[in-house]
Amino acid sequence: MSNYHRMAIFACTSSNGFAEKVVEELNAIRYPEEDILHLGALTTTRFSDGEFQPTFNESVRGATVFLISSTFPPADNLMELLLAIDAAKRASADKVIAVTPYFGWARQDRKDKPRVSIGAKLVANLLKAAGADRVMTCDLHADQIQGFFDFPVDHLYGSKVFIPYIKAMGLENLSIAAPDMGGAKRANAYAKELACPVIICHKSRERANEVSSITAIGDVEGRNVIIVDDMIDTAGTLRKAADVLMEKGAASVRACATHAVLSGAAYENIAASALKEVFVTDTIPLSDDPSKDKSKIKVISMTKTFARIIHRVFNYEEISSEFVH
Repeated sequence: MSNYHRMAIFACTSSNGFAEKVVEELNAIRYPEEDILHLGALTTTRFSDGEFQPTFNESVRGATVFLISSTFPPADNLMELLLAIDAAKRASADKVIAVTPYFGWARQDRKDKPRVSIGAKLVANLLKAAGADRVMTCDLHADQIQGFFDFPVDHLYGSKVFIPYIKAMGLENLSIAAPDMGGAKRANAYAKELACPVIICHKSRERANEVSSITAIGDVEGRNVIIVDDMIDTAGTLRKAADVLMEKGAASVRACATHAVLSGAAYENIAASALKEVFVTDTIPLSDDPSKDKSKIKVISMTKTFARIIHRVFNYEEISSEFVH
């Protein structure tokens, strides 16, 4: 194969499983005369002091390199991506596109109190400094984060897979709920696509990750409610919102969220909540701890969506038709 306009797919440690599925989907949609893609060999050597070094075990000279890595905690995942981008540029890759299904630090998108960092802007600067030419990501915590980058950003939405799934459920008396005021825009977009009413949950916090009270605004009685959000962290808000909605007479409560951060007591909160089902995507892998109760959690894959966008971006095709908020 010529090095001219060659696609090369690699994955950092955090997203190896996701990347393997993306490559499978890419091979399914590419032109028959094109060579079979494989997930490139990228190894990360770890040293006893905690340092690590990503190494490309095959040539990337002249290639368009897609580096797939969600940057969820620990910070090693972000650092590994930055080092891999730098390694690809120094190995003469033509372009390096950072595919970050989950973009970490996105909740730090503004100065909401004195003397704090704007972490999302810092990460954007780090990706540029490392040598990234483009970023492809999904459901940023705030849409305006796209403006933190000085190069193109392809911002995908989990609604692309969630809305068909919700429609296929065939629920009667469906309502979409926002877990807080900040999620009202997302909930309204879902409700418009699904032709159903919106419920807003107003919450007050005493501190980060700790909700003191939630009030549901809207008609809840007898409704099958689906709470939509961009991520589930500790699931404390989700659990309280589900309990409040059931207390107000909801027929059932489900939730969908793109990013399954699921830190702290998240699995326990979901298992003990009034939620009937929680569906998430595979932008972050679920815990492999067998003691975690995942019985209510269903994973809907975003790999086919990412494969289509990667294919279109590589071939300079339009991608606007792929966007459903």
